[in-house]
Amino acid sequence: METTSRAVTAGAPAGETLPEGQDEPERAPGERRPLDGYLQAAFPWYGLDGAFTGRRWLLQVGTAADGTVEHGATGHGAEPTLRSSHPGRSPKPDRFDKAGTLSDGQRFAVVVTVAGRPVRRSADGTGVLEATSVSSAAWLAGAGLLACTWPARMERALRQNWLDQQTALAWELADQLDEAPWSTLSLPVDGVSAEFRYRESEYGWVLAGSAPHACGHGGDTGSCTAAGCSGGVHIGAYGRGMSAYGMGFAAIEDIASYAG
Repeated sequence: METTSRAVTAGAPAGETLPEGQDEPERAPGERRPLDGYLQAAFPWYGLDGAFTGRRWLLQVGTAADGTVEHGATGHGAEPTLRSSHPGRSPKPDRFDKAGTLSDGQRFAVVVTVAGRPVRRSADGTGVLEATSVSSAAWLAGAGLLACTWPARMERALRQNWLDQQTALAWELADQLDEAPWSTLSLPVDGVSAEFRYRESEYGWVLAGSAPHACGHGGDTGSCTAAGCSGGVHIGAYGRGMSAYGMGFAAIEDIASYAG
């Protein structure tokens, strides 16, 4: 499984690290990034389809060593944050009502788009990179959910250890998509039903699958030999407070609309 690297994807879904010992204010995983990176991508970006009528926003992109955009994320709903009401105090955990629904407005879904890439040489020519896959999208989505999670009653000094442990677990789970706790969920992608791998945790949900190629070919492959087809992409998603059941995904016609 290849994304950018395991070491740099422990923070937001585009692969940024959270600096050790970072003080207030902590950076929100949904903090806006320049639109330029999204415009430079040679693959389509995906988001929730038109059935979602709420707020949309950008997160950030991940690039290869040579600057090629490899993946990125788009947000829907409220931007998740890690914040404290007073300097020096631990951020307040998300609050849930008795039905298990977030009571503080932190209802969101983030869609991760990963470029379909075959096995290839590294940018510096010194090694070989694995092909991207549904596992790549599952890993980025799992890491993204953790990045915007602060377990209740956890002290600041313990969170980094917890994050490291949970990140390692998310990495392992992404390599075992055919085993529990993953299940199958069918959701529309550009109006066509597609199968996703789906799991839930006490912190939210994660899913991953693939979008069909522009030529109509589907499946967990990146490259395509059809004339005029640039290949497919892999889609990951994570969220909290918004159910994944009934969601649909669609290629974004104007990514700039997410920057407003």
